[in-house]
Amino acid sequence: MEVKEINKDIYDVDAWLDEGLGKENTPEREKNREKAWEEYNAQILFDARKNAGLTQSELAKRIGADKAYISRIERGLTVPSVSALYRIAAAMGLTVELRHI
Repeated sequence: MEVKEINKDIYDVDAWLDEGLGKENTPEREKNREKAWEEYNAQILFDARKNAGLTQSELAKRIGADKAYISRIERGLTVPSVSALYRIAAAMGLTVELRHI
């Protein structure tokens, strides 16, 4: 993807995003938006585990899973079920809060 230069100080970022992620309100853009949220949440869980001072193996043991499962979650390859997310949070001494937006 290359940002289209309109003039030397202005770039068309919308066109750049449309090219790389799909146009707004298309299935392609929604798929990319969903993938971005999955990666964002994976990073949050990774950071929380590190802050809790746990290894992947230790966290996995606490929730009754294997290290590979935790690794897949942290890389955004697997999205944990709601019940697994609650177990992961509890194992790190955290809570999950649901809010109405």
